[in-house]
Amino acid sequence: MVFFSVVVPTYNRRPILEKCLRALEQQQISAETAIAGYEVVVVDDGSTDGTVDWLKAQASEFPHVRLFEQDHQGPARARNLGVQQAQGDTIIFIDSDLVVTPPFLQAHATGLEKGRQRLGSDRCFTYGAVINTCNFDNPTAEPFKVTDFSNAYFATGNVAIARHWLETAGLFDTAFQLYGWEDLELGVRLKNLGLKLIRCPEAVGYHWHPPFSLEQIPKLIDQESQRGRMGVLFYQKHPTWEVRLMIQMTWLHRLLWGTLSLGGFLNERTLRPLLAWLLKRDRPQLALEIARIFLNWNNVRSVYAAYRESQGLASS
Repeated sequence: MVFFSVVVPTYNRRPILEKCLRALEQQQISAETAIAGYEVVVVDDGSTDGTVDWLKAQASEFPHVRLFEQDHQGPARARNLGVQQAQGDTIIFIDSDLVVTPPFLQAHATGLEKGRQRLGSDRCFTYGAVINTCNFDNPTAEPFKVTDFSNAYFATGNVAIARHWLETAGLFDTAFQLYGWEDLELGVRLKNLGLKLIRCPEAVGYHWHPPFSLEQIPKLIDQESQRGRMGVLFYQKHPTWEVRLMIQMTWLHRLLWGTLSLGGFLNERTLRPLLAWLLKRDRPQLALEIARIFLNWNNVRSVYAAYRESQGLASS
């Protein structure tokens, strides 16, 4: 029998968190299942939007939820706190902007059991499907798109794993204080322990984000800068070609995004009129894909700048 602890870190996401938690309360679990029960461990990372007060006031609506709080310290510390406070033997990580379907837990349980039977051990974890959507009113209506495919080994948007493997690997590295890479870095350590990924497309989660707008561009550029710096930290911990590919620190990525951006000529300023034109015609997803040209170029430049800085500090 398995007892699930669904760990949900959150920071200023109250509107979509409501949908996330309501979906988790509506799980359909078979009478013949191996699921003994489940809890939802919400870790509030210092929200300022009334999340904690709302959750406490609505506690009767969410009988599976246990709430924990910390000062704003980032998702790595929040997930670690969630694991430490969890009562389950199996952890499911999802983000607080993910809305799951009723068979979600059952699908992860079935996937884990099949994986264990095939491998003859529990040295595995399940990775569910994540479908991106801008539809706040009905997020689960979004169809799967080619851009939703992920080749990641371990990402915390929708993953289930035996708790003891997380503890053996050492949980999340809290040195990753900026945006990005803390989950994939843990994934490298899990892979080194020999854990196998079991894809579980039946465990579907719909990742909501607001439609792309011009106002988001400064934040997105800042995230790419942070992701570049954290990517270098990732590479310093695991200096392999595989990690270089993940963080875009290769000549191929410099050539690709340098060429597509015309050496940086196609940037947030020069592409703004085209993006505005697409948004007026209700094409936010296409506008975002075009914006990725300069966002990825910013990321590649940030990676190399952070790497040069780290090399300078190491030699001084």
